[in-house]
Order: sequence, then structure tokens, then C-alpha cells
Amino acid sequence: MVMKFPEIKICGLTNVEDARAALALGADYLGFVMYAKSPRGISAERLRSIRDALPDETRCIAVFVNESRDVVLRVAEECRLYAVQIHGDEAVDAFRDMPLPVWRALAVSAQGVRPFPAEWPADRYVVDAPAPGRYGGSGEVADWDVAAKLAVDSPVMLAGGLTPENVVSALQAVKPLGVDVASGVEATPGVKDHVKMKAFFERCRNVMENMKQ
Repeated sequence: MVMKFPEIKICGLTNVEDARAALALGADYLGFVMYAKSPRGISAERLRSIRDALPDETRCIAVFVNESRDVVLRVAEECRLYAVQIHGDEAVDAFRDMPLPVWRALAVSAQGVRPFPAEWPADRYVVDAPAPGRYGGSGEVADWDVAAKLAVDSPVMLAGGLTPENVVSALQAVKPLGVDVASGVEATPGVKDHVKMKAFFERCRNVMENMKQ
């Protein structure tokens, strides 16, 4: 199968309406935050109710922060997840040989990468800017120069402060496998702005069309 470029993940979803709108626009993945301290955090019960309202083939990904393997696997099964995204200080050994894809968040800045991909084997690496003193995305733009170097050898999903206004520049600079956006297409935390989402997808498609020329 030919993989389209770029893959697009809409993250921080909290309701069915926004999830369906993202799918209608062509989202490859839908992301849900399983972290109560996040303004976009939802419960497993809420995720299950949203998942049940979506087509079976929808690729849903839940973001976990410092949860045990057992909890992650239980939510993955109950909510029919496509993949799980690990975003805290978890030990790599706890998530080896998982029965579904594992995505690992990387904090990337001019000071370095944490954790480094070689230390944490995963199916995708979500490159984000560090969020000092807390977990989750900072809403700040990641260091694109460092991200571009990672993307040469690793399956990178670029996150960190992406918006319809900067996503073209981000794709051109980093050349990632895909992009992961949350706050950049929101009206308020956890509630998507459908006009911004549409603009984001259109800009990504423009990049693809230019690549074909």
C-alpha cells in the first residue's frame, strides 16, 4: 500500500462532532488524551462512547501519561484503539511486545531529544516541544532543525504549535511522515474550530500537490 504524505492526526478530541468533522476532512488518526490534568483530558468511558459512534475502521489513538501497561492495554481493548501514545516517564521495558502499535512522544529542543528514539523503539515518534514542569504538549513550536534530523531515519509525526499558518513551512523544513495538531485548530481547549481544521487540511494537501509536480 502506498502511504500518503503527510499523515494527519487531529489530537485532543473530546466530542463526537469534532471527531466526525476530522474524519470527513480526511484525518488519518484521531487522538484522545487520557490525562486528567490536561484541559483536553477525557475518561476511558467518554472515549468509549465517542469510539462507538465512529466507523469501525477509524484509527483512534489514546495518549497516556505515566499509566501502567495493564491500564493502557485495558483501555486499548475496551475502546478499540489502533495505537497507544506514551507521553510520560514510562520505562521502555514496560511497553515492549505490545499487541498494538506504540507511539512515543519525544521532547525536542536545541538542547537535545528526550528520550532518544534508539532508547525507545516505537512505531511512530511524536516530536513535540518540551513542556517544563508538566506533561503533554507545550503549544510551542518544536525545534524544526533537530526534528528534521530525526525524520531522516525515524518515522516522525511532527507536533508542537502547528497551525494552518505554519504547517506548510513545518512540512517543508522537517519532511516528517506526518503532522499532529491539537491547540492549533481549536476554538477553546478541547473544542475544535472546524474552519481552522479545514484550512489545516487544505494547506497539507497543497504540499502534497506541489510534491507531485
